[in-house]
Amino acid sequence: MFRSSVGLRQALVCCVSVCVALVADVGQAQEWAKKMFPVTSHNFGTVAKGSKTEYRFVFRNLYKEDLHVVGVRTSCGCTSPEVTKHDLKTHETSEVVAKFNTRTFLGQHGATLTVTIDKPFYAEVQLRVAGNIRGDVTFEPPFVDLGNVDLGAGAERQVRVTRVGSAAWDITDVRSANPSFEVSMSKPTRTPSQTSYDLTMRLKSDAPAGYVKGQLILITTDPRATQIPMDVEGRVVAAVTVSPQLLSLGAVKCGGTVTKNVVVRANRDFCITGVACEDGCLTCEPRTTPAKVHILPVTFQAGNAAGRVEQQLKISTDLGEGAVPMVTVQAEVEPVAASAEQSVSVR
Repeated sequence: MFRSSVGLRQALVCCVSVCVALVADVGQAQEWAKKMFPVTSHNFGTVAKGSKTEYRFVFRNLYKEDLHVVGVRTSCGCTSPEVTKHDLKTHETSEVVAKFNTRTFLGQHGATLTVTIDKPFYAEVQLRVAGNIRGDVTFEPPFVDLGNVDLGAGAERQVRVTRVGSAAWDITDVRSANPSFEVSMSKPTRTPSQTSYDLTMRLKSDAPAGYVKGQLILITTDPRATQIPMDVEGRVVAAVTVSPQLLSLGAVKCGGTVTKNVVVRANRDFCITGVACEDGCLTCEPRTTPAKVHILPVTFQAGNAAGRVEQQLKISTDLGEGAVPMVTVQAEVEPVAASAEQSVSVR
């Protein structure tokens, strides 16, 4: 009987040890996926009811294998997540967009977002968000939407900030880290039940071309929440813009080809007369029909030498020399024979 008890205890210890080892292996197996996310948590702080509040978790495929993201689920209805791109080749990026539901939730809330990946191996990555939604402060409209602004023109938008309540409340300052933003503020309008301010947000005429995304930070006299953020979004459009300016082609076999689109836009009709690069590995047919938008299928011809390739693509138009910004094209040329070394090792 004594020997049987000892044997049972040994068996139980062995079973527990195996389970612990398996859990450790699973945890290690997930690490390759987590490495793709430089940021895995975000605190929105205190935000206004109904305000547009979102955060983008950027991730990059660091590996030779193609990556496929199945989707993302949330632990709380206070946050709605989505993945901007599900299939990524080497060095390509995507985003998990976490949208805080400030219209339907109030108070302190948080959520765990679980990103599920099934290729090249199964893994899950957990992202966390949290924030405090104030029910007594609102923005109208919910954020500063600049839309498309012509380069050099500047823009101006107004937002009304309202705080419901009889207690004294003031906005003492409005700050931003973006030097292209200017803000002026009206005197407060007060009633027994609320206080309102009209904010005028100006985008300076010297703002550079590209996407505008930032925040205005309202400094208030409320000791519970001295700072309240307000999102600003827009796009400054140059005479001619190109997207993307960094074209990542991923992995290409020696001697192979790959084609991806580049979009060129202008404020008036124009023609594309040709494209050029240093060694002629990038080609595209001219576009002789005038239009404000041209979609260019750019083809990369890989050489016989493996390694990383980076080229500057010059796009010529009838708008004049240098009208289109240069496009940086990157590719990883691989040998035709499959490599025995795996870039991701998961037990």
